[in-house]
Amino acid sequence: MKGIVVYKSKYGASKKYAEWISEATGFSCVSVKEADTNKLAEYDTIIVGGGVYASGMACVPFLRKNIDRLKGKKIIVYTCAASPYDKKFADALIDMNLKDELKGIPVFYCRGAFDMKNMSFADRTLCKMLRKAVAKKDPKDWELWESALMECKEDESCDWTDKKYIEPIVKAALE
Repeated sequence: MKGIVVYKSKYGASKKYAEWISEATGFSCVSVKEADTNKLAEYDTIIVGGGVYASGMACVPFLRKNIDRLKGKKIIVYTCAASPYDKKFADALIDMNLKDELKGIPVFYCRGAFDMKNMSFADRTLCKMLRKAVAKKDPKDWELWESALMECKEDESCDWTDKKYIEPIVKAALE
């Protein structure tokens, strides 16, 4: 079986997962920018991953653009975010992002990382605004993503990446 892991990583967590999956499966590993989409037909299994930003899965534009090249292939998606796994959130994320010809592709959730110091100015500004709004709420009323946002202080980095998250992805890829 020949496979490839294609990832889009803004701050490193998706790349880390891609490399771990590549090591565990023996599949090639490339970023979306480096992927030669004309060669996708050579692979039996294509794993595509990326982070979640404002409820959008970063890997979906790559999938949409190349879905015709991926017909008949085993496609697996992983996504990662700072929040712990929440079925309601994950289901809503999948419903919002994997529509039409992408519907039914298996999706796996990996917990990511959060580092305000390495964020772009726009992302850092948005996070600061969100943190101020969340801080006004009673912590017992916080949603999971709000707890994750507040867990890290502005001058800290938090990394929740863990190889345990790739186990079901690797299993699905090698079946």
